[in-house]
This record gives sequence, C-alpha cells and structure tokens, in this order.
Amino acid sequence: MAVRYEQRASQVGTHVDPNAPVGSSLNPSNEVFTISNFITLTRLLLTFVFLFLFVTHANRLLSLAIYAIAASTDWIDGLVARSTNTVTWLGKSLDPAVDRALLLFGVIGLVARGELPMWMALILVLRDVYLGIGARILLDYREHPLDVLFLGKVTTACLMFGYCDMLLDWPQIQGLGLVDVDWLPLLNHESAALGLIFVYIGIVLSVTTAIIYTKEGIQSIAEYRRMQAKDE
Repeated sequence: MAVRYEQRASQVGTHVDPNAPVGSSLNPSNEVFTISNFITLTRLLLTFVFLFLFVTHANRLLSLAIYAIAASTDWIDGLVARSTNTVTWLGKSLDPAVDRALLLFGVIGLVARGELPMWMALILVLRDVYLGIGARILLDYREHPLDVLFLGKVTTACLMFGYCDMLLDWPQIQGLGLVDVDWLPLLNHESAALGLIFVYIGIVLSVTTAIIYTKEGIQSIAEYRRMQAKDE
C-alpha cells in the first residue's frame, strides 16, 4: 500500500513520504488545532484590523505597524511547525492564503484611499481568483495543493515591501517621465512613493507565477488521466 501511495504521490507531484514522521514537512498531518495554525489565523485577523483602521483614516503609522507585523511574521508559523513536527495540510493551504489576503487587503486599502490605480488592483485580485478556482479544480485530480513556488515567495516579498512603503507614503520620488499617460503613476511625470516600483515588479512576477501554476496544474491533470487510463 505504501509503495502504491508513493508512486501515485510521485506521479501527481505531491512530495509526500508516508514513512516520514507524521507532522514533518514530508508527511503533514490532518491536525487543525496547532500553535502554528493559531499563529497563521492571528496573522489573518490582523489583516482585518489593518483594513478597518486604514480605510477609516485612523492613524496611518498604526495601520502600517499592524500590517508590517502580519507580513513580517510569515516565517514564524512555518518555523514553529517544522521545529515541533506539527506541519499540517491545513497550514500548508492556509499560510499562502493569508499571504494573498495581506496583499488583497493592502490593495483594497490603497485603492479606497485613491493611492493605487484600479487596474493594478484588478490584475492582482483577478489573478488570485483565477488561482483559487484553479486550485479547487485540481482537488478533483490530486490529493493536495500544488507546492508554493519560490518565485511566488519573491513575488509576495516585492508586493509586501511595495505596499508597506506605499502605506507609509515615504519616500516620495519624482516621476520618471517615461510615458505620458495618467494610469502609469511614477512611470509618467507624477510623483509617488518608492514602493510603487516594487508593486510594478510584483505585478510582472504575479502574472509569471500564474502562468507557471497553470502549466503545473495542466501537467497534474494530464498525469492523473494517464494513470486512470493505465488502471483501466
């Protein structure tokens, strides 16, 4: 049975070793109530607090501090889970979801205050909706979600830094004057926070990772169907 499971896991791209200790990175558990999951949920709660304070024009620095805490503690839940052998499937799914929530709420807050163009928000939101739908479809073809890409972490880091700097609204830099259109702030003659440059980079990387995830998803479906055909 273990051999069959390992073969199937290998074929559909899930890095699972049923012989590894339960709760390790190679064999996550189905537990829900763990310290690492609690930390992840706390980070999610902080995103709601940030959005309320920021959109209601409360203290800008306080909003940024809460956002920065939620963003910068991304590594803690994973470290706790790995060091205590409490890695769970819920945590593996919830952690990237909280990262996306942080990005989404940062976008909503900046758009609500007129500090981020709507088209940027639409690209990032639609990308997350697309990946969310894709992840749900993939559950019909594989037991577990796709592994998070390293490039996805780089994307998150760029966007997090960019949003944090835009939330702080400092330092302001002069527009580069590369184009003459209103919907490309900073690239035109309009000044903006330095963080907007990282948001531009993050958008490019977001589209790139979406393409990579799509390719991996299509490959997983194709491999699953090949296995089904062999079994028949």
